[in-house]
Amino acid sequence: MKKRVIGNKGPLVSEIGLGCMGMSWLYGNADRSESIATIHAALEEGITLFDTGDFYGDGHNELLLREAFQGIQRENAFISVKFDGKQHSQGKSHRESDNHPHTVKNFLEDTLLRLGVEYIDLYQPGTACIDPNIPIEETVGAIANMVKKGYVRYIGLSEVGVDTIRRAHAIHPISWLQMEYSLFNRSIESNILPTLRKLGISLSAYGVLSRGLLSERYMVKRSGSRFG
Repeated sequence: MKKRVIGNKGPLVSEIGLGCMGMSWLYGNADRSESIATIHAALEEGITLFDTGDFYGDGHNELLLREAFQGIQRENAFISVKFDGKQHSQGKSHRESDNHPHTVKNFLEDTLLRLGVEYIDLYQPGTACIDPNIPIEETVGAIANMVKKGYVRYIGLSEVGVDTIRRAHAIHPISWLQMEYSLFNRSIESNILPTLRKLGISLSAYGVLSRGLLSERYMVKRSGSRFG
């Protein structure tokens, strides 16, 4: 498995990562045993990058990763986590979203407990967590404090524009930006990609197969239904 550097002089991670959202949320029911087997297969193939979020199944995904990583050396898994500014506990009511920077440590503490780890490799606010009424400088500054304390290694961003990227990067080096990018969705090429290159920020691309539209599986199904 080829590896790439995250950010400017950051760690080496596998060129291909495993997004774990579908194992807990959004895309229908998932089989726990199959999900864990998939994570183990990814590790065996040399994948070290695993992407999750505290809102993926209200904490379910982080608990799933904790189970899957039992017996795995911590340094073999680069864990990126998105948070959405809410308290998450499966089956319980949640408080309204609180995006104020002083609450970041609370969400981080919950994530650390669910994952059963002492630090998060990369921590980033989810799109819903970025309140236009709260400067991004304050949110990134709060995460930077967690970096200083050793609970977070690197900071990322998700689904933001050039202005937000520049302002955040001025407070603390941003290691990556997570955006959808594929042959069918190339809008970031005009402004965002040049900015990332100039600032030394990596792109964490998701949806590279256009959510299955460009996959062989989709084409087989489509051709089968049309001509079969």
